[in-house]
Amino acid sequence: MIEFRFAVGDLATTSFAYSPLQEAVFSLRSLHDPARYPHHRPWLRRIRPRLDTLDRELLTALAAPWLWVPDFLTPRPEHARPAFTDELERLRRTPPEVLVADFRATYRTEAELPPVVAHGLTDPAAFLARIADAVDAYWHTCLAADWWPRVQSILEADIAHRGRVLAERGAGALLPGLDERLTWTGSELRLATRDFVRPAPWADVSIDGRGLVLLPTLFARGAQPLIDPSRPPVLMYPARGRATLSETPPPVTDDALTRLLGRPRARLLLLLAEPASTTELAHRLEVTPGAVSQHLAVLYDAGLLSRTRSGRVVRYARTRLGDELCR
Repeated sequence: MIEFRFAVGDLATTSFAYSPLQEAVFSLRSLHDPARYPHHRPWLRRIRPRLDTLDRELLTALAAPWLWVPDFLTPRPEHARPAFTDELERLRRTPPEVLVADFRATYRTEAELPPVVAHGLTDPAAFLARIADAVDAYWHTCLAADWWPRVQSILEADIAHRGRVLAERGAGALLPGLDERLTWTGSELRLATRDFVRPAPWADVSIDGRGLVLLPTLFARGAQPLIDPSRPPVLMYPARGRATLSETPPPVTDDALTRLLGRPRARLLLLLAEPASTTELAHRLEVTPGAVSQHLAVLYDAGLLSRTRSGRVVRYARTRLGDELCR
């Protein structure tokens, strides 16, 4: 059991964020155990030939076989929606001694260090540069073009849902609702560790005015903290809607809906059971964003969709009228 202890005011500084760097690094877990991440299998099949062009030995070693990841690879985001390039630059500034300590904490014993890591730790500065370059190449070769837009939409939808829970039911419903491992006592958030892959080395965490950041991820079976409890408090938890990552666009089987809206708009309305951006919808339907945008505008004007803006990204979701129409 790990206890996150809240003092007066700590709950007010608890916030949500997501991290493209974290998701990129966590996705390497699927190279060890694809069966744990069935919704990523179509993506894994697509990228397998591309992985052979990368520093695969190193990339695989960044996640231990028991799926722990060195903390320096997943630092707490400085903003709610950081850019991958900014996070990678921050990664490149990791002190060498932190890199060494984090790998040893992840692998627990020298004997369990993979050869590529054991050799790299003899020159941590050069090893850090190699890691950053490998993660950068992996991001641009396997993730940035089509995988990340879909993942980002799922993470945005999760955070939007958590915000509604907080507004309607309060923190007492929000926090334990993140994962069944969590319970909330009113001053402590307790994380059960009985099903962790390895015995937990973690200690209790005092928030102590530092703020707790809650991070949804597609690569966790349950809530988990960083390995080092002295780092700024972070709790990763499974994002809602992970199964939609492997979905193909649904067929339009309701003739009445098709006759009413036309096939393209009917398919869009069915897809928007969870919020998504124009780019995400275009990827899923394999059409241009411009074509999707025109149909979304019509559905929005008809009152079937709502839209919210997050920075430069606009996300659409069905309204209650849209839900009723799809039923």
